[in-house]
Amino acid sequence: MNETDLIKITEMATLFRLDRMFLLLLALLGLVLFVKGITHLADSLYRHIPRRRILISQVATTLNFSIYIFGGPFLFYAILQPPREVMLAATGSIAVALGLSLKDLVASVIAGFILLFDRPFQVGDRVAFGDVYGEIESIGLRSVRLVTLDDNVVTIPNNRFMSDVVSSGNAGALDMMLVFDFYIALDADIRLARNLLYEVVVTSRYAYLKKPVNIVMTEMAVAERLAIQLRAKAYVIDVRFEKAFQTDVVLRATEAFNRHQIKRPPLEESKVAAKT
Repeated sequence: MNETDLIKITEMATLFRLDRMFLLLLALLGLVLFVKGITHLADSLYRHIPRRRILISQVATTLNFSIYIFGGPFLFYAILQPPREVMLAATGSIAVALGLSLKDLVASVIAGFILLFDRPFQVGDRVAFGDVYGEIESIGLRSVRLVTLDDNVVTIPNNRFMSDVVSSGNAGALDMMLVFDFYIALDADIRLARNLLYEVVVTSRYAYLKKPVNIVMTEMAVAERLAIQLRAKAYVIDVRFEKAFQTDVVLRATEAFNRHQIKRPPLEESKVAAKT
């Protein structure tokens, strides 16, 4: 064994000294606790400042992502202080190992970077992905956590978003457009129905009236008969009230139509008979 080999062995023994490894573990634990603290602080802030909820969540997600990506390698280098040759060899070996055995995980991490900076959606957005619809709760290194309207948490690998279509309803804003469809008969009082629906929408406590409310009318077939479709387009003041806004409009509009005897399109007789 020559002198060079002895030096390398000595350097490796120094690198993995027990006290340094213990210090590294403590530092990594501190890093995790620091990230948890940021998340807890963000939760506390947007409970006190609900109108900035989405912005606070986005900032917290970006900070947590950056701390994990850059903080871990920094602690490893600062505490263990490996020689340059060891760093190069370790980096190459890790890259090959990850490329061969953890390619899906690596693809998800890289996709996480793309999602964070390309921003097709953000934390707090209401998005539809395949047959899943809900609010983005977090964007992590490996996956995105989405909370459905039924309060189920769906975990989707980041790399899925690189090839599949995803739509965002509010694109980082607190408000979001909702669409409500109602159908009335051709011989109903169409103008009265339109005015009633408009009044119901603009008087809802969930409506965001700084943006326009539109009522669009279309003639279309319902149960193989012509009818008038009334489509109300309005913005909810906060995406969390999406279902509350929908329920309020449907309930009050139906009551108004019944009170003013607005005719609805009749169902096809055969379908009514089949149901009975």
